[in-house]
Amino acid sequence: MEQAVLALEDGTVFEGTSFGAPGPRTGEVVFNTAITGYQEIFTDPSYSGQIVVLTNPQIGNYGANQADCEAGEPYIEGLVVREMSPVVSNWRADERAETFLSKSGIPVIAEVDTRKLVRLLRERGAMRGIIAVGEHNLDELILTARNAPSMTGRNLVSHVSTKQLYGWSEAVEAVSPSDKPNAAEPQQFHVVAYDFGIKRNILRHLVQIGSKVTVVPSDASAQDVLALKPDGVFLSNGPGDPEPLEHQVTQVRELIGKVPIFGICLGHQILGLAFGGKTYKLKFGHHGANHPVLNRATGKVEITSQNHGFCVDPDSLKDSAVEVTHLNLNDQTVEGLRHRSEPVFCVQYHPEAAPGPHDSHYLFHDFAAIMKEDKR
Repeated sequence: MEQAVLALEDGTVFEGTSFGAPGPRTGEVVFNTAITGYQEIFTDPSYSGQIVVLTNPQIGNYGANQADCEAGEPYIEGLVVREMSPVVSNWRADERAETFLSKSGIPVIAEVDTRKLVRLLRERGAMRGIIAVGEHNLDELILTARNAPSMTGRNLVSHVSTKQLYGWSEAVEAVSPSDKPNAAEPQQFHVVAYDFGIKRNILRHLVQIGSKVTVVPSDASAQDVLALKPDGVFLSNGPGDPEPLEHQVTQVRELIGKVPIFGICLGHQILGLAFGGKTYKLKFGHHGANHPVLNRATGKVEITSQNHGFCVDPDSLKDSAVEVTHLNLNDQTVEGLRHRSEPVFCVQYHPEAAPGPHDSHYLFHDFAAIMKEDKR
C-alpha cells in the first residue's frame, strides 16, 4: 500500500494509505453521517466537485454492484475513510468498493482519523482539499488546495446533465427476497424531468406512481418542455451553487402556473429563486441519512436523507406567494416550499433515498394527486 495525504486549504494535513487511484484530485471536503449506502453516495451526481468523508468507521464491507448505482459512474472527487474493509461479504457484490472507484480514477485515502477531521470541518466549515498519493511537497499541496475552485458561484450542472432527451421506464424493484415493493401504478401521467444531476431512484419513483418519464437536459427551454405535453414537470437534484443557474431559473419561472411542478434538492433551490427568493451557503452542509424534518401541515417529524451545501433564505420569500412547509429541526433551515395558489411544491431533502429512510415517499403520491387534479 502506498502512502497518501489529504491536505486542506487551512494547512492541516492528514496522512493515510491509498486504496484507490493515484490522484491527485481536488474538491470541497464534506462529511456524510449515513451508516449505509456508500455506493449511492459515490454515484450521486450532486457530489460532483466534492471529496467525501464518511463517518461510519468501516467502509466497503458489502462491496459494490451495478444495481445500486444512482448514475452511470461515480461523481465524487475522492473518498476519505477510517478503514476499508478487508472482507467483502454480500451476495449482491460484483467487486470491491475501492476497485469500483479506482476504475474511474477516484483516489481513496484510508487509515485517517475521521473523527478529528469531521470535528475540524464542523468548527471551520467545509474546506477545499486535495488527495495525493506518494511523495509530495506538502506546502505545494496546500497551495493547490487553496487555489482549487470554490463551490460558491460554481455551476456544475452542465458537467453532470444529460446532453440529449431520453425516456425512463424502470420502476422500483426488489433488491432481496424479503423486499417486496408495491407494484407500479398503471401509467396515467407524462412527467418531464429536468436533469440537473438526477438520481436513478427518483426516476424509478416517478414510474412507480404511474408516469411515463421523459428526461430533458438542464438547459431545455420552457417552450420545449411544454411542447412535450407533460402532466407534470420534475426538477431534480444536482451539484454546485444554484445562483449561477440563471437560465434554468428563468425557464422554471415560465412554467409556474402552466403545469404542476415538483422539485427536490437543487430543484427546490431553483424554485426558491424562481419565486423571487435568495439562497446562501451553509457552513458545512447537510449530508446524511438521519436528519429530522418537521412537516408543518401534519406536525409529524420525518427522518430524512440529505445532501446539500446551499439553502433557500426564508426571509427573502416573506412577501412572496409561497409558504414554508417543512423545517429542519437541527438548525431550522427551510426544507420545503409550496405555492399558495398553484400546484407547485418542493423539498430540500431526498424522499427517494436509497437505501433509506423511506418516511417521505408520500411526496411522490402528492405529486400524482396534483397532476390528477390538474387534468380534470
